[in-house]
Amino acid sequence: MKLQHSLFAVRARPNGLSAMRLAVSAPRSVGRGVVRNRVRRRVREAFRTVIRDLEHRAGCDLIVVARPPVASARHAELREAAAAALATIAARSSER
Repeated sequence: MKLQHSLFAVRARPNGLSAMRLAVSAPRSVGRGVVRNRVRRRVREAFRTVIRDLEHRAGCDLIVVARPPVASARHAELREAAAAALATIAARSSER
């Protein structure tokens, strides 16, 4: 399933495990190497903290592709976006 946000795009697929796995990609449009690495670290941390706080963790693989606005976003904004994305994914997966 696909999910679009102004800061990132997320693709999720069930993996048959009890754990979520996360991959973060930052294309060149985000910035130069230093900026892309910082963006990957920040996005990974935002998702990690939200995943840790989830009560019910369905096993799925998440691929997050960062977009250019994420480079200047605050950490709180990233966490809110990650929480909203994971809530939407959970709601959609429960419908199936």
